[in-house]
Amino acid sequence: MAYEAAKKPLFRKLDNYLLHVSDLDEAISFYRDRLGHALIWRDAEAAGFALPETDAELVVHLRIGPETDILVDDVDAAFREFLASGGKAVEPPFDIAIGRCARVCDPFGNVLVILDQSKGTFTTDAEQNVIGVEPAGNPT
Repeated sequence: MAYEAAKKPLFRKLDNYLLHVSDLDEAISFYRDRLGHALIWRDAEAAGFALPETDAELVVHLRIGPETDILVDDVDAAFREFLASGGKAVEPPFDIAIGRCARVCDPFGNVLVILDQSKGTFTTDAEQNVIGVEPAGNPT
């Protein structure tokens, strides 16, 4: 008999795999120019690359990483549910450019990063520089 979830799963999908880099331009050169991943956005501290068989991104960042970010509907609600289910807080919800983010730890010591896109998604110019955020719910 197949397992049937008693309630809606907390995690929606993997949003990105994030790697720490020491030089953003060199990282862009490596992942875009040498490995062939399309640059889809960049700002002063990070850059995102397309992964061709998913809408998840490979992200390189000057300050944080490595981490895997998991998309949820609402970080504040997911954070509360995670803690109520026996998980622990590592870093409570905080604002990011596109929404909210938090770090939690499961009962087995695994740190998870959850985020939502409640503010929207990045908008970019012709060179893929981030120029703003398209509000959530609006077509790009």
